[in-house]
Amino acid sequence: MKKLIWLIIAGILAVSFVMAEDEDRNEKEYEEKAFFEKLFKKFKEEKDKPTTTRTLVQIEPLYKQECGECHMAYQPEFLPKRSWKKMMERLEDHFGVDATIEKEDNKKIVKYLLANASDSKKLYGEFNEFLESIPKNQTPLRISEIPYFKKEHRKVPKKYISQKEVKTIANCNACHKKAQNGDYNERYIDIPNYGK
Repeated sequence: MKKLIWLIIAGILAVSFVMAEDEDRNEKEYEEKAFFEKLFKKFKEEKDKPTTTRTLVQIEPLYKQECGECHMAYQPEFLPKRSWKKMMERLEDHFGVDATIEKEDNKKIVKYLLANASDSKKLYGEFNEFLESIPKNQTPLRISEIPYFKKEHRKVPKKYISQKEVKTIANCNACHKKAQNGDYNERYIDIPNYGK
């Protein structure tokens, strides 16, 4: 009889232990599931955010109007202050074109460019890579001459660039479909006549 009672007690303890273990396991699984759901939700929210624009400012309408008329209004974060200053001082010979604008407009645009140049604030991602690659003793005027730009485009075949839909490596919008928003992520590259 005592043996039977001990067996029943042992059985009850074993069942209780298994149930407690199952409860712990279920709680751990629930916590893991909640953790991964939260992580997935955050990933989903972040996935479509541009990777390089988190520190970028809105493109100034006057800058976009004056400079974006002939080419893309490049984000000021591409170049340091010294480059923008030099470029805006020489608009009468802007890469072989007279791009002179009203004096007041020039002042406003210069103020915007200098306030948002790559060396005016802390940058992250690719724009920081651009800044870090520019030697301190150089004042690049072409974004396409920046070492980081060259590195990123070194494997792009010339036939992609020379086609009439692109024409020049400086025509970012032709292949980077979200370039005007400051997003140069590879998933948004679509080369005319060649695809993604």
